[in-house]
This record gives sequence, structure tokens and C-alpha cells, in this order.
Amino acid sequence: MSKKRDQGFPSREAIVAFVRANPGKVGTKEIAREFGLKNADRAELKRLLRELIGEGAVRKSGRKTIIETDTLPATLIADITGRDSDGELIARPAEWDEAEQSEPPRIRIHTPRHARAGASAGVGDRALLRIERLHEGDGAAYRGRVIKVLDKARSRVLGIFRALPGGGGRLIPIDKKQAGRELSIADADSREARDGDLVSVDLLRGRGFGLPSARVKERYGSIATEKAISLIAIHAHEIPLDFSAAAVKEAEAAQPATLKGREDWRELPLVTIDPPDAKDHDDAVHAEPDPDPNNKGGYILHVAIADVAYYVRPGSALDRDALQRGNSVYFPDRVVPMLPERISNNLCSLVPGEPRGALAVRIVLSADGRKRSHSFHRILMRSAAKLSYAQAQAAIDGKPDDVTGPLLDPILKPLYAAYEVAKRGRDARDPLELDLPERKILLKADGTVDRVVIPERLDAHRLIEEFMILANVAAAEMLEKKALPLIYRVHDEPTVEKVHALQEFLKTLDVPFAKSGALRPSLFNRVLTLVAGQDYENMVNEVVLRSQAQAEYSAENYGHFGLNLRRYAHFTSPIRRYADLVVHRGLLRALNLGDGALPDGETADHLSEVAAQISVTERRAMKAERETADRLIAHHLADRIGATFQGRISGVTRAGLFVKLEDTGADGLVPIRTLGTEYFTYDETRHALIGQRSGAMHRLGDVVDVRLVEAAPVAGALRFELLTEADVLVPRHRRRETPAGRTTKKSSKRVKKEASKARRDKSRKPKSASKSGKSKKGKSWTP
Repeated sequence: MSKKRDQGFPSREAIVAFVRANPGKVGTKEIAREFGLKNADRAELKRLLRELIGEGAVRKSGRKTIIETDTLPATLIADITGRDSDGELIARPAEWDEAEQSEPPRIRIHTPRHARAGASAGVGDRALLRIERLHEGDGAAYRGRVIKVLDKARSRVLGIFRALPGGGGRLIPIDKKQAGRELSIADADSREARDGDLVSVDLLRGRGFGLPSARVKERYGSIATEKAISLIAIHAHEIPLDFSAAAVKEAEAAQPATLKGREDWRELPLVTIDPPDAKDHDDAVHAEPDPDPNNKGGYILHVAIADVAYYVRPGSALDRDALQRGNSVYFPDRVVPMLPERISNNLCSLVPGEPRGALAVRIVLSADGRKRSHSFHRILMRSAAKLSYAQAQAAIDGKPDDVTGPLLDPILKPLYAAYEVAKRGRDARDPLELDLPERKILLKADGTVDRVVIPERLDAHRLIEEFMILANVAAAEMLEKKALPLIYRVHDEPTVEKVHALQEFLKTLDVPFAKSGALRPSLFNRVLTLVAGQDYENMVNEVVLRSQAQAEYSAENYGHFGLNLRRYAHFTSPIRRYADLVVHRGLLRALNLGDGALPDGETADHLSEVAAQISVTERRAMKAERETADRLIAHHLADRIGATFQGRISGVTRAGLFVKLEDTGADGLVPIRTLGTEYFTYDETRHALIGQRSGAMHRLGDVVDVRLVEAAPVAGALRFELLTEADVLVPRHRRRETPAGRTTKKSSKRVKKEASKARRDKSRKPKSASKSGKSKKGKSWTP
């Protein structure tokens, strides 16, 4: 019941109490309704909420929901880590940014007396929980009820086999959590493993004394091969490698789609444009001028996506395996697919000349790039050509080959003309412009590193990217129009705390960041434009990137901040992302397009659980891919101890400096204790370590020379020694400090001027990246 208006405006405490009592359900409208506030009171309420958010008493969760600070969502994935003194299970959130938040909250697991099958969990398991806030003094902040156990604790361990002279050996676990916990392997249990082999072992029953015993289950070969290094990540993150027998059987029994229940688009010359090494081709595009005289200068765009939902039905074995994976995972030597190859590389790969089932969207664009209309169609198509990005771009740039020559005028030129139109709409939308390069590791035939390259960013990449965004928006709009639940791709706006930290950082560079009104990507774009070409351009780009939230999947829509879109859903890659498969099923149901549709009983609550699960699997994949690259490059550099490299400071912490090498992109640590004889302090505002005596400063984004001191391939860790002297902030006898310990604005300006001049004067060549002493010109590095 709403509070009476005559009680006056609610206090801050009353608002916080109401938010606490209704976790995940409160927005401005609900607060106004609860306290009987009229329209005239809304401005004051919003002002008060901004104050509470700024003080950290409450925070935003999405665009419209307000929750108490550190409140967990109603549904999340957690790891069960142990038991409390009463023997009850305790869990912690599986995803928790410990670098920016406090200690993760404890969750006490509530186990009903008659728990349903599949909801019984134990220590070491990962489970999907429904969360309830507990009152203070209960020993845990939350209570969780197990909805589903996602991964049971495993008794198998992966590690490096170290042979002993008398036979048998020891296992050195690769998991950092098990560091120092060696296992004993008897000669009879070694399965002829050789010293240095990567093996998986099964734990044996303990003897009560000595090292725990284990038996080798499988040998994967020498740790020196890249295949073994990717297997480390696969095992460490518990990424399913083999499909269930039932899923394989379903995939092998699947038959190609026919024209039944489909529109015939086989004569439309759709083409696929992908990386040259792509194994599956799940999206095809076509464009033509709109003949409608009322849409002069407009284009009709067709985007066709492989009809995965036709083969992977809800509740099937293929569906269960796909949900468990959540997405495909990409390593330099292999792909761990979300679906068996019979589906992903065969029936759902839009290869040229072969009829393939697809779900397509027809989008009409006006001359200014705005979407006038869209419609979805279940089709049978035949790809006209398979092109690489470089191949398509070369044809447009006047260098067609035998394949692209005949396609240039009828297909490629209209595609690029449609892209120019779509780009006008994109420019008007003004999404966040952080065009960050991605390094790619190229391997030799033996699986070791050949070199690391930064593929050129072409208009062909941007064309496909923009067309896919348009298709994704159309899918979200269609499902909203039909009032069907869906999984959105959401990206929250930066928190008040991160925006404030960015403002303080930019002040040290005298870069304006005047926020007025709603937070928009254009605000950050103005900053990036201001610093373009400056010495600190890379540093500012890095800090702006770190100020952003992380994109995720959600059944609740709060928009996509980075793309500056009100609604957005992934639709264009159902072969490799489960979220896209759910959206395809929703469209089939909404438009009555046939088999494989979303079940009638599907609810937003269930999709919320699915969204939480696949958000975790997405982050798991990202970590596994990153760690594999780190291990591979560490192994590549292991025989170059003592060599010097040029890099850029990519991170600053109290422990030291993280340096990213320019030629390989490898990250390594320069421990703070090795920086010099004086004491260095961490300046969070400047993202720098500053010498207390001299004012010498090592700052995020600085170009530095380092010497490789140590490489640990299994851990993927590098340790460097810094060779470049720090810039002097301000000599101690000339420093004028503010109460916060920062130099005044005048000093900051002087520092920038002096630092800029110093960098111009240095003009030194990069030092050798090898022991031979031969110079090697490095590439410029942009974060």
C-alpha cells in the first residue's frame, strides 16, 4: 500500500529500505507509487536517487532498476566452496570482479528435505541458484536454492608428468589453485608417460600418509606442442570437449532441409564473406537498390542465417549439449564447437552451390541509413560465392580475381553501396568508437608459434558487422512486437563510480569531460577525438575502455550502451552462440514459421536462468582463449631469456607494472620492488606508480623497453625488468601539493609539455628482440 502524501517526502533511509525489501523489482516509478509522489515530485526524487547512487547506498542494475549496493541478482551461477560451522554448504558467485569490488558475498545453500532429482549439490560443484537476501547477523549475506547443478566436482586432474629415476613419477598440476600439491604416480600406473608429457590422471584412494596417489588416464603428448597448451585451458575451465553419444546420434541422423514450408530464395545471389580460415559459414548477404520511388537512394538488404533451429530442437540431446557449452571456443589450433561438425560444418554451413535452409531478414533502408521496415522469412537458399574479407575488399579496390571479377558489378558494388547508406545511420546513432585491434597467432606445421599479426581492419569487416547489427536489431524489435520472451544482448552504461574515476583521470591531462544530462557514447567519443594524435592517446583509450561495463545476456532489456541501441539481441550466429538459437526459436514461434519453434510454455524466468548460464560460459571461453594465447607465447619466448623488447605499460597496480610487448602482444609483470632504490606509491587517479623521493612516474600507456627475466609456459606468465627511465613528474623541491596529494593543474600542464618534448627528443630505435643483437623495427601499438 502506498504511503499517504501528507506524510511528506520520503527520507533517504525509507527509500533505501524499500529498495532492500524489493530486490530487483524497484525503479523510479515503483518508488513514486509506493510513497504517493506526484509528477511535481519526480524531479526531487531523481535528484535524491542520484545522490544515493553517488554515495554508493544504492546502484543501478540496467537502465530502470535500482538495487542496494552489492545486492546479487535474483538468479546467478555460483561455485560451492565449502561448509560452515553448522555443516551447511557455502557458495560464492562464479563471476566476481575482485579487482574493483569487495570480497564476494557468502551464499548459504538451502537444501529442502525432499529435494528434487538433479538439485542435490556438493562441495566443488557449480550450480544455478535462486537468491534471497538474509537479515544481518545470520553469518551469510544470502540464501540460495539450487535450481540446477551445472558441473559436478571432478576427481580427474590435469598436469605435467615428471619422471623419477627409479620409475613412476610425480604430477605437477596445472591448476594454479592446486599449486604445490603434487601427486605420486607409480610406475605401473604411468601408462608409459614420458617426462614433460601433459597427462590427465584419476585420483586413487588415499593411504593416510605420503603424497596422494593417482593413475594416468590419458596422455596428450609433450607440453612443447600447442595442442597440449590448448588442452590445458579446456581442462582448467571444464569446457566440454566430447559430445554425448545421443547428441552425435541425432546429428548423424539429421537430413538436409527441403523446400517444404520455406520460401524459395535459391536464385537470389547471396554471398558469404568470412575470414580465410573459417570452417563454417553461417551468414550470407545481398543488397540491391530499392525500386520504390518513395525511397529514392534507399536499399533493400537481405541477411540470411543458417537455420540451426531446424536441426536442434528444444529438449533434444543436441540442445542439452549446446546449452552446456553455451558457445564455441576458438584456439589457435582448434575450435571446440557448440554443435557437432555434422551440423556446424555441413548441414548449416552455407557453402556455394548447395541448397541450405536459412532464416532470413529483409531490411529496407532509407537514403539516410534509417531502417524503414523489415520482415523475416524461412527460406531455402543457395550461396553464390564464398569470399574472404581481403578478397572482397581487393575487388572493390580495383584488384578482382577469377572469383570476384564476375561478382563485382552485380553483387559486390551494391553491397558496398548499401553499406555506405547504412553507415550514415550508424554515424547518426554515434555508437562508442573503440576500434581495438585483435592480434592473431599464426602457427607452424608442428603447432608452435610462427608469428603474431594484427589483421588489417577493412571496410569488408565493417560492412558485415553493420549488416549483422541491423539484423540483430530487427530480431529484437520483432519479438518485442509479438510480446514474446527473448534473450537480449545488453550492455549497461558505466557506473557513477567509474565515470567519476575517469573524470578525475582526465583532469590530470587537462582533458575536459563535462557531463550534462544523460550519459551517451558520444560523450566518450568526444574525449577520444580530443586526444587523437597526442602522446597519451593510447593511454586514454585504455582508460575509457576500462570505464565501460561488460556486455552480457539478459531476459530483461536495459539496452546496449556501447552500440547506443534501445533493444538488441543476438540473431546472426546460432551455430556458435546459444543465445542466437533461442532468438531463432522465438521468431519461428512468433511468425508461425514451422518446426523448431520456442515451446509455448517458455517463460521469461526460465530464459533469465539460461541467460545467466550462457553469460558465464561466454566469459569462460574468453578466459580460456586468453590464457591459451598467454601460455603459447610464454612457451615461444622461453628460450629468449635476457632479450630486450619494446612494449607499452598496459596495467598499473600496487604489485607493479604490466607491460604488453609490441611485437607479440604478450603481457608480463615488472614487480614494483625492481623499479629502483626509492619507494614507489600507486596513484589510482593517474594510473601510475610515482617515486616518493624523485617524483619519477611510470604511467599507463607509456612506451618502455624491458628485458625478459623469466618465462613460465605452463602458467602463461612472463616477468620483465624495466630498462626505460621514468618521466619525472615534478622535482620534489618544486612540487606544490593539493590536500589530496596531487600536483596542481599548473604543474600538470608543465609535466605534459616537458614529457611531450622528452619523447620527441628521444627518437631512439627499438632495442633488439633477440640475443643476437640484430635490430628489429617494431609496429605501433594501439589498445
